[in-house]
Amino acid sequence: MRRVEHVMGFPVSVRIDDEDFPEAPVDGLFAWLREVDARFSPFRPDSEVSRLDRGEVSEPSPALREVLDLCEEYRIATGGAFDVRLPGRGLDPCAVVKGWSVQKGAELLSAAGATRFCLNAGGDVIAAGGPWRVGVRHPEHADRLCTVLDVTDRAVATSARYERGDHILDGRTGDPATGLLSMTVVAPTLTEADAVATAAFALGAQGVEWAAARENCEVFAVDAGRRVLRSAGFPGPAASTTRTEQEFARHPLPHHRHRLTS
Repeated sequence: MRRVEHVMGFPVSVRIDDEDFPEAPVDGLFAWLREVDARFSPFRPDSEVSRLDRGEVSEPSPALREVLDLCEEYRIATGGAFDVRLPGRGLDPCAVVKGWSVQKGAELLSAAGATRFCLNAGGDVIAAGGPWRVGVRHPEHADRLCTVLDVTDRAVATSARYERGDHILDGRTGDPATGLLSMTVVAPTLTEADAVATAAFALGAQGVEWAAARENCEVFAVDAGRRVLRSAGFPGPAASTTRTEQEFARHPLPHHRHRLTS
């Protein structure tokens, strides 16, 4: 079974390989994502997020409280680089809502009996069963891949500047985060992979080591100097074996602690 719908401002596709899997759970998945968009979008004036930001809601719902608690967790972990409450801007928890909501959608499919499926939300992927091959887009060329992963029961998220420009801000300064060209994180859930990728991108160059040091996270990054950095357990080919990685690796890599390799 395959289906694609446009939700939350990006295409969401699902492929389920389980034979005779029913349509109803897939309907439920997309209904859930549409509900999330209506409730949590900061771009909708009648959403719960917008009403909370204007002071029209005294107590957030349990679901929004869960999201805001995750936002606060990453704000503290990054020393304020990741912040959904920037001065002069309204409350915007989208960096957590996307991965969190798609992960819960995947759990709906699993609860309905799906065992092998791939859920792709605007380039961020949940791969259940497997193995699945997931490509990471080149940060400078839309028609090329940076690397290819083999993943099973994992999630992959990438934060980069190529789709929306300098849209990720460093909460410590309010300026665009420009220390990285792209940051890809592999983690057990898309909730974690997406939030860690965004938080690491906001941290800039230091975010690579920060993300690599987090338990159960593997990273692949291209910094502003066009150097490839990866953690030792990243589920892809060894560094500098692909043509694109050879291109990026023309400059020597710095020594890194933790699990980063050159």
